[in-house]
Amino acid sequence: MLIARLIAEPDHLSARIDAARADMEKRGIRLAEAAMLDFCGQTMQIESPDDDAAALRSSLDAHFSPTDGLVCSHEPIVPAVFISDMDSTMIGQECIDELADFAGLKDRIAAITERAMQGELDFEQALRERVGLLSGLSIDAIDQCLAGRIRPMPGAKTVVGTLKKLGCRTVLVTGGFHHFADPVAESLGFEQVIGNRLEVSGRKLTGGLVGGIVDSAVKKGTLLSIMAEESEGATSLATGDGANDIPMLQAATYGIAYHAKPKARAAANGWIDRGDLTSVLRLLGIPEKDWVKG
Repeated sequence: MLIARLIAEPDHLSARIDAARADMEKRGIRLAEAAMLDFCGQTMQIESPDDDAAALRSSLDAHFSPTDGLVCSHEPIVPAVFISDMDSTMIGQECIDELADFAGLKDRIAAITERAMQGELDFEQALRERVGLLSGLSIDAIDQCLAGRIRPMPGAKTVVGTLKKLGCRTVLVTGGFHHFADPVAESLGFEQVIGNRLEVSGRKLTGGLVGGIVDSAVKKGTLLSIMAEESEGATSLATGDGANDIPMLQAATYGIAYHAKPKARAAANGWIDRGDLTSVLRLLGIPEKDWVKG
């Protein structure tokens, strides 16, 4: 069984369902039902007795884009665990790129960041190279960057607050740095933070890191270790946007790629291409009356 939820203008969805149904049949996917969900507004639920999620996803992309969507094997429920990337997911910036601007290196470092997010570079190598370029920068630049440049994504605080209210454990896990992630997590309401640590000496960055690297394996491992503490049948939610998030997105029950790079979007079973982070709540079936407005 497959259940797909799509968010878009109702007229957009209803106008395309017949063509989508015919295409699904050609792909061997039977469509049992397609109806708007009253409690979620602008959300259509499509049900199929078949299990070819990839074929269903391809048909949805072909006929309904742009949408926000989720394809899974059951009616989505409130997850026990929510784990999220930070940069370009919970906040609208890449912290290292903004910090690099204080050193006059933003264009150079941002180019490396983009290639790493696209999955074109080894993450650890790219991280160490970028951090090395910041050697000698005063840590005062971090405070200035946080105050003047780092802003939450629309809907971020609402998603975290709502899921916490409904009993979900919330974790921010980032390939970025605790200097940024700790205050971001506090402002958004995350209960736990996992990230990298910049090495500092004499109030200046040394260009090095302290401790192990939080990479894609650590992100996935964090999700799996936390879920091992939950009861049997518990579900998980992960959000991210880049190649470093792919194993975590694939390991989650609901892996939602947020305005993501192509490889991350393709790897996830959920995607947000058009809306803000509150689409996560709509896809899970949480009515707006139950949201904690941020």
